[in-house]
Amino acid sequence: MVNDKDDSQRKKKESIVDLSKFLDKKVRVKFQGGREATGVLKGYDQLLNLVLDGAIEHLRDAEDPTVIGDETRNLGLIVARGTAITVVAPADGMEQIPNPFANADEQ
Repeated sequence: MVNDKDDSQRKKKESIVDLSKFLDKKVRVKFQGGREATGVLKGYDQLLNLVLDGAIEHLRDAEDPTVIGDETRNLGLIVARGTAITVVAPADGMEQIPNPFANADEQ
C-alpha cells in the first residue's frame, strides 16, 4: 500500500534535546571511544550534528588511557557527527568526579 500523505502533512521529527540555550557558548562534548572536545557551539541540527568553533581536543594520558590529561590539541572549526556524540554539557559548571560505582581497589 502506498502512503499518499504529502511531505508537508507529515509531522516533522524534532530532537528531544534543546541545544538552543548553548548557542554561542562554550560546551564540552564527549564522543564514543572516549575522545573529548571543547568549543563554542555555533550550530546543530535534528540529528545532533554539532558545529564547534575554536575546538580543542583533550588528549588522554599516555600512561593511563582512562584519564584525560592536561595535554590538548587545537582543532579549529569542526563538525561533530551526532551519531558519535554521547554527552554535550556546558564547559563552565562541569567538573570531573571520581566514579562512585568503582571499587576502592580499582581507583
